[in-house]
Amino acid sequence: MNFLVTGGAGFIGSHVCERLLRDGHRVWAFDDLNDFYDPAIKRQTLADITALGQPFTFVYGDLKDALAVNELFAATKFDQVIHLAARAGVRPSLEQPALYQRVNVEGTVNILEAARKTGCKKITIASSSSVYGVNAKVPFSESDPIFSAVSPYAASKLACEALGHVYHHIYGLDVAMLRFFTVYGPRQRPDLAIHKFTKLIAAGKPIPVFGDGSTARDHTFITDILDGVLACTKKEFGFEVFNLGESQTIRLDELISLIESALSKRAVIDRQPLQPGDVPITYADISKAQRMLGYHPQVKAEKGIPLFVDWFQKKRHL
Repeated sequence: MNFLVTGGAGFIGSHVCERLLRDGHRVWAFDDLNDFYDPAIKRQTLADITALGQPFTFVYGDLKDALAVNELFAATKFDQVIHLAARAGVRPSLEQPALYQRVNVEGTVNILEAARKTGCKKITIASSSSVYGVNAKVPFSESDPIFSAVSPYAASKLACEALGHVYHHIYGLDVAMLRFFTVYGPRQRPDLAIHKFTKLIAAGKPIPVFGDGSTARDHTFITDILDGVLACTKKEFGFEVFNLGESQTIRLDELISLIESALSKRAVIDRQPLQPGDVPITYADISKAQRMLGYHPQVKAEKGIPLFVDWFQKKRHL
């Protein structure tokens, strides 16, 4: 099949491209290589994918540019779209809320419209555990009310979910919305906690710890996320929302301890107050994904953190 992967040069997107190529599909990656983090990292990732020698095409473009998106869909008949491109991160969204709405919401409209106009009926869209906000009930279930977003990023992802439902209801698109829970692994974005902490601890520099270390996250290893994403491409759902998490929480202080153990080096803690937009816990109820996708995550943090640190150390010495 012909797959379009938006954000295909990024962390999750690049892994999705590789998995699709290894499964025998033809893949187009659409990405603007923006400077949210060093574009050179994304260019190297694209070179690595191209070196696989599989039918892979990179298209440089901006989600906000409806003309560019329409030209992309006009040039190739896509069987499915995996829409992962977005401005990510809770804290950066506090500084640029309008940009997050333009990229994430308007960009998603542009993708949905182009799919509708060209007859591409199946689209898988990345959402986020951030949509749950400060949820009193744990673990978080897809049936929980989600009207209490606490960041512009979360609000933009809520809007994307609503748009996905509209395009299913009005135009008959088959839409799966995936609420990712703190994804990590090789190629993780350098601004995210596990990568940032690993780099700073390895260099002997202080790590910023917001709060007392009791905040907890459902950290999900990239290979488990890939299993969930690919499962969505193999069935029709109409419109469904799925949590993709490890369904296991780990406290921030415990996470730091795992990184210390993997590096055999102690962290220097720079204690700071909790940040606006942060939530105390994320915790996925994955029973729906287990039932409908056959999703069964395999990599707990005790295994995944050493795997990430091993990748980090190898890349650092290249």
